[in-house]
Amino acid sequence: MLQFNFSNLMQDGIGGNGLMKDDFKRIDGNALNTAIQSGKSPELEFLDLPGADTSAIKEMGRYAGKFDNFILLGIGGSALGPRSVLEALSPFHNIKSKPKVFIYDNVDPMTLHCIMDAVDLKKTVINVITKSGSTAETIASFMILWQKLKEQSLKPADHIIITTDPVKGNLRKIAVDYGVRALPIPPGVGGRYSVLSAVGLLLAEAVGIPSGDMLKGAVDIHNKCIGRDLWQSPAFLFASGVFLMQQMKKRDITVMIPYADRLKPFSEWFCQLWAESLGKDGKGLTPYPSTGTTDQHSQLQLWMQGPEDKVVVFLSVEDYGADVQIPAVFRDMEGLSYLSGHSLAELIKVEQEASEIALAKNGRPSITIRAPKIDAYHLGQLYHFFEIATAATGLLTGINPFNQPGVEEGKNLTYGMMGKKGYEAKKEEFVKYRQRKGKLEL
Repeated sequence: MLQFNFSNLMQDGIGGNGLMKDDFKRIDGNALNTAIQSGKSPELEFLDLPGADTSAIKEMGRYAGKFDNFILLGIGGSALGPRSVLEALSPFHNIKSKPKVFIYDNVDPMTLHCIMDAVDLKKTVINVITKSGSTAETIASFMILWQKLKEQSLKPADHIIITTDPVKGNLRKIAVDYGVRALPIPPGVGGRYSVLSAVGLLLAEAVGIPSGDMLKGAVDIHNKCIGRDLWQSPAFLFASGVFLMQQMKKRDITVMIPYADRLKPFSEWFCQLWAESLGKDGKGLTPYPSTGTTDQHSQLQLWMQGPEDKVVVFLSVEDYGADVQIPAVFRDMEGLSYLSGHSLAELIKVEQEASEIALAKNGRPSITIRAPKIDAYHLGQLYHFFEIATAATGLLTGINPFNQPGVEEGKNLTYGMMGKKGYEAKKEEFVKYRQRKGKLEL
């Protein structure tokens, strides 16, 4: 199981900048348990994903795994989740294994041009992911690839897997009308909470990652977090700690720093979850992605002596699955020889703890989460833990952690300018903005 250490949030760990145990009396743990439970709200359906039937996902994964290439079309959680699974559990996948995976999560034309140039569509499966079935970026690339398949006299239904709402939306209609394989995203699961659904698990199965182990990890961390006293629930304690740090100490930036290259995309996944869930109504906690040890040499200075507005979350790893010994060379150079006889795993773990200690000595708060190893089981725990913690933090902050009204306005303006029916007023707004902007352009 994951291990959680909150010592460096408390005054015993960092002095006057820390919290006292009595401060947590502001938090009603019973209310959190009541609010965050399966069936309490449709938007909490992500809590049910660990126990869901995944037989259809596994069957579709076997089908996808027979192709040489796997193109994933998605944006936001529809791409960040699958990418973080792939990078954590199958690093350098495209060098070693098939199907080769290409994740297109933007509308940069050069990127798609390069992907199409690199793959043979006859040997390619395309997974298009959008719950609404109307995400402009994803649908645009889907339309392009649909046409490319037809131009090569290929049947789109043989090469496309749709992941979308189970009953409604444009993609669901296409799946029905054209006989395209499709997997559902449960109605109450938002994109950023969807990694443990078909969104993330289809790619996992296609490349040979055991999705069942991910779900088992999620079940176990769920049982460790839900239905427990505040001081026994790591997710509720995490949420309470960062909330109190913001309310009482004005620390509204959450730094996520995993000490593993394989978890860098995980920190990016976390940042979307945290920002889109919590940033609204003039409130929020700002996520800040980092990677250890790399960012000790670029950002640690800011955390140590810059504005006192951050809580650092360390993700450390006990077993990296490989190690490399540092040889006994340059013995006559004292400035180098001290490293001889140690290993890279030993060094990176010491670096992590050294940063933790240095921050604590300087009164800067942190939380440490330790994973025994980076495998499907513990990655499933990490996803589900942070989803629960994010929901709890939103409820403590007094906002809805499941909507994203700020994102919708940008989408509506895009619809208007691109000519979508019903959004004509947004196009006029767009044009007026361009005119006003041009007056101050140099």
